[in-house]
Amino acid sequence: MTTATAPRISFKQQMLAAREDAIIAGVNRLLAEKGFDAMTVDEVAAAVGIAKASLYKHFPSKEDLAAAAMVRAMRRAVAFLEQVNPADSALQKLRATARWTMQLQLAGEMPSLPSQNSSLRATLLGNRDYMDALMEVSDRIGGWIEQAQADGAVNPKLPAIAVLYTLYARACDPVLEFLKMGGQHSDDEIVELVLSTCFDGLAARAA
Repeated sequence: MTTATAPRISFKQQMLAAREDAIIAGVNRLLAEKGFDAMTVDEVAAAVGIAKASLYKHFPSKEDLAAAAMVRAMRRAVAFLEQVNPADSALQKLRATARWTMQLQLAGEMPSLPSQNSSLRATLLGNRDYMDALMEVSDRIGGWIEQAQADGAVNPKLPAIAVLYTLYARACDPVLEFLKMGGQHSDDEIVELVLSTCFDGLAARAA
C-alpha cells in the first residue's frame, strides 16, 4: 500500500506565501494604529517594502487587504478559544478571553473593528472565511455567557447578546490607550483595571 505524499510547494510559492504573510502583518499593525478609513495602500506598501503595483498582485483592493487581516485575526481568536482551559468556570473563560483581547490591543496587534458604514464591513459580510470564524467565536463565547448566567456569575437579566457585544468592545476599548498614555500603570495593571470595571462593575461592594 502506497502512502500519498503532500504536494511539494515550490520555492516561488513559498516566497509568495511569505510575502503575503508580511503584507497581512503590516496591514494588521496599521489597522490597529489607524483604523481602516485612515490606512492607505501606500502606507501598507511602504511598511512591507514593496511597490504598490506588486501589492495589488496579491490583494486587488484596500478592502481585500483589510479583510485578509481581519480573517487572520478571527482565526487567531478561534485558536485561542480552543486552548482555554476546559476545567475553568464559564466566568473564568470569559475573563481569560477579555484579558487576551486587551493584551493584544495594548501590544498593537488587534485590528480595529470597521465602522457601521465602512466599505470594509460590506466586504467582510461577504467573506465566508471571516463570517464562519466570527460565528464560531460568537457561538463559543455565547455558550460561556449563558453558562455563567446559569451559574449566577453574570446577571441573568442581561440579554446574552448585550454581554457578548460588551466583551467584543473590550478589543477596541479606548480606555486602555488613555490609561497607557497616563504612564501610571503597567500594561498588566491596565488590563486588570478594565477587567474589574467590566466584570465587577463600578458600584462599591460591601465588605
